[in-house]
Amino acid sequence: MKMQRILSLDGGGIRGLVSCHWLAGVERALASAGKPGLLKHFDLIAGSSTGALVACGLAHGISPDTLAELYRAQRHVIFPNLAGRLWSRANRLISDGMSAPRYDGVGIEKVLRKVFGKTTLGQLEAPVLITSYDTISRTPVIFKNFDPKHRDLLVWEVCRASSAAPTYFPAHAMKVEGKDCALIDGGVVANNPTACAIAEALRKDARVDNSRDLVVLSVGTGERTRSIDLDSARSWGALEWAVPIIDVLFDGNTDSVDYIARQLVGDGYFRMQAELLIGLDDLDDTSETNVLGLETLAKEYLTRAATKKMLAQLVKRL
Repeated sequence: MKMQRILSLDGGGIRGLVSCHWLAGVERALASAGKPGLLKHFDLIAGSSTGALVACGLAHGISPDTLAELYRAQRHVIFPNLAGRLWSRANRLISDGMSAPRYDGVGIEKVLRKVFGKTTLGQLEAPVLITSYDTISRTPVIFKNFDPKHRDLLVWEVCRASSAAPTYFPAHAMKVEGKDCALIDGGVVANNPTACAIAEALRKDARVDNSRDLVVLSVGTGERTRSIDLDSARSWGALEWAVPIIDVLFDGNTDSVDYIARQLVGDGYFRMQAELLIGLDDLDDTSETNVLGLETLAKEYLTRAATKKMLAQLVKRL
């Protein structure tokens, strides 16, 4: 199976909405050139966390515009408001203690089950690679629907495992390759899964001889600009770092992979990313103001001359 053209999708919680709008822009650029939709132009789709949902959604035949509407319509189910969180926390106080995850995971599981039902990885319409991490064996888990050992796994469970961000959602229990796993967010392994996808494309059975033969579209969810001042970084302990450290690790991972991919692939590498205004960078802010802000940012990015030039070059390469 030749994997020369790669689509890679970052994690980022509710900011997956940004990725969906950008993918819709790519699809419009393809249509303007008389070319069919996204699935016809990529040999491998990789996703981490919220990117796993988008990747599997695309491979399930759901359009980027429909996925964007899914984020908008189901955001309060996935990330319940304060009252819902407090009620859930009260019910989990005895079983989970005071430091339980912010959300109980019931909402996201409900949405994923509704979207994917009993669909298995092997029933998806395109090759996908999804990242997660098993806390029991302390090893990455890379789900691949072209691996016979993973074909019968339910898509909703794989997406749930990949999006179990520590402090936000509980780990997801799954049996993978005969082993019991406690799976957490793919962002712990690769919030930007591009390097994993490139490695997969360069396997001997993938029929790609050189990374310079690849065409890679790596789609972000917006880049944080909120700084942590020196005094805070020097004085914070475990309690203060508990939530910010997740964001810092995900961001550092994302940027380092971008650098690696850019060096490996050269002019066949395309990255869609934009700086986020402070206030638009939370993983779970589902307020109407934040959602409108994210959508405005995504649409403005597509109108930039540099973006249009990049998309034109990408379309030619695809």
